[in-house]
This record gives sequence, C-alpha cells and structure tokens, in this order.
Amino acid sequence: MKEEEIRKTVRDRYARVAKRGSPCCTPISSCCGSTDRAQDISRKMGYTEKELGTVPEGANLGLGCGNPVALASLKEGDTVLDLGSGAGFDCFLAANKVQKNGKVIGVDMTPEMIEKARENARKGNYSNVEFRLGEIENLPVADNSVDVIISNCVINLAPDKKRVFTEAYRVLRPGGRLMVSDIVLLKELPDSIKNSAQAYVACLAGAMMKDRYLDAIDVAGFEQVKVIDETTFPVEYIVNDPAGKAVIEGSGMRTEDLKEIADGILSVKVSGTKPQEIK
Repeated sequence: MKEEEIRKTVRDRYARVAKRGSPCCTPISSCCGSTDRAQDISRKMGYTEKELGTVPEGANLGLGCGNPVALASLKEGDTVLDLGSGAGFDCFLAANKVQKNGKVIGVDMTPEMIEKARENARKGNYSNVEFRLGEIENLPVADNSVDVIISNCVINLAPDKKRVFTEAYRVLRPGGRLMVSDIVLLKELPDSIKNSAQAYVACLAGAMMKDRYLDAIDVAGFEQVKVIDETTFPVEYIVNDPAGKAVIEGSGMRTEDLKEIADGILSVKVSGTKPQEIK
C-alpha cells in the first residue's frame, strides 16, 4: 500500500474507535469491548488498579501493547511527549507523575481522537496536558523541547518509521529519553498479510523486523538503545480478534497455519537516550 493509503486506512479506523470507544489494535479476544474490556486489557498490559482508577472515564480505550509510562522513570517537572496519544490514557498517567510544574503533550493524526482526548482533559481538569493534531513523522513540536518521549503500539502504524525516530531525536533535549512499547517481527510476514489493509490496522502488516527497528533508532542518533522486555504474541489473540479474523479470511490462510506466524511476532519495550553532547 502507498503511504497516503496507509494513513487514510489507519485514520479512518481510529476515528471509528474514538467514536464508539472500543479497542481494536491490541492482542485481545474482542474488538467490540466495553469499558470493562478495555480495563481488563490494560491490566494484562501491566497497568495497575491505581493507574486505571486515576484517569478520566473514556480515556482508556484498551489500545496498546505495554505500559511505557511505568518504565519511563518520569520525574516532577518533566516535559513528556506521547506519540499517537489516542484518547489520552498514557498522557494522563504521565501528567500525574510530572505534576503541575511538568507538562505533557499528546500528538495524534486523528481529529476524532484529539477531540476525545481534549474532552477527557476537561473532564479530569488536567491543566498540564495538551493535545496537538499531527503526524508522528512530522511532529508539531519545537526542537530540543521535551525530556521524555513515550509511545504505545503506534510507531508500527507509521509508514516511515525511520522518520519517526529522526523526529523524536529532534524534539528531545540533550540527555532526553525515549521509551516505547511496540510490535516487531522476528521473521518476515507472508505477502498476503503484508499487503493487507486489515493487517495494517491490526498492527501486523506495518511491523518492522526487530533488528531493523532497533537499527532505525540507532541511526537516528540515539545511544544506549536496548530492549527492556519482550513477549511473544499468542496466536489465540489473532484468531479470536475480529480484525485478526479479517486478516485470516483475506489472506486465505488456515487458522492452524497461524502459529508459525504468531511465533515471529513480538511485543517489545525499547529505550534509548539522546546524547548529552551532540556530535
């Protein structure tokens, strides 16, 4: 698919998610879940009951593949940027950590998500959080202006991931940190999946090989690039998820053939640091 086609497909899908408030791009058993379903998904991703109880209702859509806020070691006064902020879930958790003298910026390319996130910020009285409409390949953020960048299962949806990391490097202050959760591959997917729009919005077709993903962060200029944690992607999540079922049907694959593919899909948490002294 061409880049603009990918962006339109992703934007349309997440506009629908924002309007109905149910998860789609995540390893779950249902894509038509309720608030309880989103909470359950987030618990499995590593969010605590305390975290789930401190954000505005409607902020947690059950999207994502990890908890980047938990590993980002945020401090009071930090400026945090969330790439692909959705309805604001991780932004609000980050805001609680950086407190009133800190700041959180969420960037998302879907107008409906931005509208929902801003509404949630008003409901929760979050004065230190703002949401900006934009693509993560072209961030509406000034150079050297943020301390920490987080992202949760969004970079795999971007057509130009190298550009995402270059932009992340640009906006981070020297010594700034990157902490992302994402989906990567250990082996290439079949062409029938790589060329599927359904597989793209299901966070499969857009995923990079793990080594190339890490290389892209390194080439952007980051140091100390490392995988903090990784887990395999259970095949039952693909089989039971409506988006996954659409991928199977569209590719003509048999369900029993999926295990080999699922064994090559990882959920990873990756960190990197912008050098204190720029060469």
